[in-house]
Amino acid sequence: MSGFDLTIFLSTFITLIVILDPPGIVPVFLALTGSLTPAQRNNAALRAAGVAVLVIAMFAIFGQQILDYLHISIAALQAAGGLLLLLIALQLLMGRESDAQADVGVNVAMVPLGTPMLAGPGAIVATMVAVRGASGLGGYLSVGAALLAAIVVVFLAMRFAGLVRRLLGESGTMLLTRIAGLLLSAIAVEMIAGSIRAFVSTAS
Repeated sequence: MSGFDLTIFLSTFITLIVILDPPGIVPVFLALTGSLTPAQRNNAALRAAGVAVLVIAMFAIFGQQILDYLHISIAALQAAGGLLLLLIALQLLMGRESDAQADVGVNVAMVPLGTPMLAGPGAIVATMVAVRGASGLGGYLSVGAALLAAIVVVFLAMRFAGLVRRLLGESGTMLLTRIAGLLLSAIAVEMIAGSIRAFVSTAS
């Protein structure tokens, strides 16, 4: 049995950190949980991190089989995630964040925070590729450890997002909400555009 592979761990961890973008998730997290108490925000952060780990791990192990069985391409998954994010972004931009915050204990923590913000096509594909490149139990454990470490970093960013909220105050948080909506819409459009490019390249 091969041992823990530090090279695989570091490469997977760095890739996931770049994709998950912990600093970038903070304004979106604050926008979606702005009306909540600190305890509720912490609960939402924990739930979102847990959902992300479960979804990414499931796709890392069974992803290709699931997609093949359902005849779903990665591009289609990416387009669906982009459309979902775009709907949330429009709510934030139009000042309807209260709709997005409804039942935060389940809905917001799972969608859009857990997926597709964290467990999005980028993180899913990156983990699937890392699993394919790993060999032996040590390699798989290295990928799993990298995934857990990356999610912990993101969780900590969300966990201490309340400090940012206290520094900004209500007016600053409202402005941050609109900026987050704009950024989220740009991410959504990029995801949709990427899926269209993938469809075109596959067809050609």
